[in-house]
Amino acid sequence: MADMEPNWEWYRTFLSVLDEGSLSAAARELGLTQPTVGRHIDALEAALGVKLFTRSQEGYAATEAADALRPYARNLASTAASLRRIASSHGDGIRGTVRITASDVVGVEVLPPILAGLRRKHPELEIELVLSNRSDDLLNREADIAVRMFRPVQDVLIARRVGGIELGLHAHRGYLKRCGTPRTTVELGAHALIGFDRETDFISRFKPKSGEFDRSKFAFRADSDLAQLAAIRAGFGIGICQSALAAKDRNLVRVLEDSVSWTLDTWIAMHRDLRDSQRCTVTFAALAEGIADYVSTQ
Repeated sequence: MADMEPNWEWYRTFLSVLDEGSLSAAARELGLTQPTVGRHIDALEAALGVKLFTRSQEGYAATEAADALRPYARNLASTAASLRRIASSHGDGIRGTVRITASDVVGVEVLPPILAGLRRKHPELEIELVLSNRSDDLLNREADIAVRMFRPVQDVLIARRVGGIELGLHAHRGYLKRCGTPRTTVELGAHALIGFDRETDFISRFKPKSGEFDRSKFAFRADSDLAQLAAIRAGFGIGICQSALAAKDRNLVRVLEDSVSWTLDTWIAMHRDLRDSQRCTVTFAALAEGIADYVSTQ
């Protein structure tokens, strides 16, 4: 290894090239010029004494060494981002940046009005929202607060249950008018069903017992809950939707309510190290209150 301490910016550029696959794409993502990105990679390789990428006309392919360094570089990025968030919060009043992670439906459909109210109360507060279901976001300090549909079990986290979000099968009125309303789970087989593409362990625990609600029977498949919701709203067919969310849309109708229902425990969590952070405790409380109100509309 060369006797040179790598610059943090080189690691940041390294991560971007890993993610984007080319110098030009990384340059656009970072707001740098392509030659600058290239110099960063060359300098990092020289400082570390290893080849990080195989260059070709198709782009930059990560070497074995680059893949081995990837998690450590990501940890550096998370630490640097946490440092900036903490530094931004110092001063009088509640200020600075809070990074929140939530599932795509909760992040897009539930949190915006809660966060807008929080911002009105604390105008110096800045919000970063990450749409993710990863359980390790908080442990890796990639986010300050997480909204999750399962109970966080790590001892280093402060977690509060804010209620249960009910899920049910829903369809647009227009679809039911055209195709009729199923009266039993067996009758679902005659309908256009909306569901997942890849079955995860989480889905396996909560999907309907009926064999009709199986991937092979879906007319529309997507792993994005938002995409499924959009298909339901467009009148494509019958799919799973949060009851509280459907209650806000007069065009959505629940079907088979007595036989198909789930309740997802909803939790808010943050790292114990942030319990004395005003910006995080205020945001944590606002999320808990807002989501509890949302759940109560079911």
